[in-house]
Amino acid sequence: MAKKTEPGKIKGPGGLSMSELHELVKKTHARDQPSGKQHNKLREPQNRWQRTARYGWDKNRGRG
Repeated sequence: MAKKTEPGKIKGPGGLSMSELHELVKKTHARDQPSGKQHNKLREPQNRWQRTARYGWDKNRGRG
């Protein structure tokens, strides 16, 4: 059975403890959330055909 370790004692990238890393991620996520994705209000929404064609094009893009 695996030992349980405290998150404060495990070291992550950059020498930060996992608890410190978790707090940093929460802060940056909260900072980035309100801005969100920029929406272009002038652009018309895609219809179903355009979405389907874009999906197929993106899916086959890597094949060649």
